[in-house]
Amino acid sequence: MRSELGKVRGLGSAKSGTEHFWMQRVTAIANVPLVIFLVWFIISHVGSTRAAFITSIKHPLIAVGLLLALASFLYHMRLGLQVVIEDYVHGSAKFAALLINTFFAVILFATAAYAILKMSFGL
Repeated sequence: MRSELGKVRGLGSAKSGTEHFWMQRVTAIANVPLVIFLVWFIISHVGSTRAAFITSIKHPLIAVGLLLALASFLYHMRLGLQVVIEDYVHGSAKFAALLINTFFAVILFATAAYAILKMSFGL
């Protein structure tokens, strides 16, 4: 027979739930103006040439805005998928799925950031 404490020992809080909750809310709030910026940027370039598009990305504020949007969107995506994985995946697959989730977000960010920076610096 186990006590109530014995049943939950080792299964308690990981001490990161509150931070995760707040970071998800902060990125959600940050995404509002970033989505507005991104929609404006896309709509303003509908029908423009590739050269005009590249020229606008060369502006530092546009490039920084795109990078901030990218970082915020992907971090928010990673946090949201982490919750889904933690709730619905169990066993050793859970660790693998969390690892793949993080690597996917990092690789996606690195690839997209490289493209933005390459266009911005004209390399």
